[in-house]
Amino acid sequence: MKIIPTISDIRHCVQNWRNAGERIAFVPTMGNLHAGHLQLVREAKCHATKVIVSIFVNPTQFGVNEDFSDYPRTETRDCEQLAAEGCDLVFLPTVETIYVPTAQTFVSVSDISKNYCGATRAGHFDGVATVVCKLFNIVQPDVALFGLKDFQQFAVIQTLVRDLHLPIELIGVPTVRELDGLAMSSRNGYLNEQEREIAPQLYRTLQQAHDNLKFGQSIVDVENVAISELTQVGFVVDYFKVARRSNLQAAMPNDNALIILVAAKLGKTRLIDNLWLEK
Repeated sequence: MKIIPTISDIRHCVQNWRNAGERIAFVPTMGNLHAGHLQLVREAKCHATKVIVSIFVNPTQFGVNEDFSDYPRTETRDCEQLAAEGCDLVFLPTVETIYVPTAQTFVSVSDISKNYCGATRAGHFDGVATVVCKLFNIVQPDVALFGLKDFQQFAVIQTLVRDLHLPIELIGVPTVRELDGLAMSSRNGYLNEQEREIAPQLYRTLQQAHDNLKFGQSIVDVENVAISELTQVGFVVDYFKVARRSNLQAAMPNDNALIILVAAKLGKTRLIDNLWLEK
């Protein structure tokens, strides 16, 4: 497995692969890899002959008082795991490589970025859109894979690819969960022992909301009950919303293809999750 830190070297490698007729898959990550990331790599190998993973903790998607400086950097262990999965190349750039000091260009995806996480994390999705656009331009993959745990992020990137006519196939990979249902996340490591016992309630509440909607309860009632239940067990709820999966607008009673979205803090740790619903 190659480990490349520079743009010129990764472009040279990719060009050689293209000349040889290879199909290239790309998995962008911020490192501190877990089984969910490794599942993306396995899935990528089903769609391409070469797999590239980037490890880059992107400063522009962290807001004020968020955990950029504390975010775990585990590149050595990450690269060992990726090599074991058969990854072909790890792109490991510095912040200075991705963001030149005189940079004046940033990417913003309006509308779909403004609610949910976008409402409480100012500038977050501009940072995501900008770095993903940069990485796509550097790597120029045929296909890129993202986990669906952060569904709003996936929707933002889908919109970016569509609007900028980028020749990249996007694949969303279902959320990988712990045995107790908690969605795998690099931030789960922040939870203390007591919080870790409470955390699976987030997914159980999503499941209960799913069932209640199926049984005909109103969207407003389902949302309010879920927020109340999560609050009672110790979560500070950012949002718990039922939305249209197609555009993330608030769901109406006659909508069918839905997604239930939740973000909540447990102690200092912010957790997100979602569950799809077909009515």
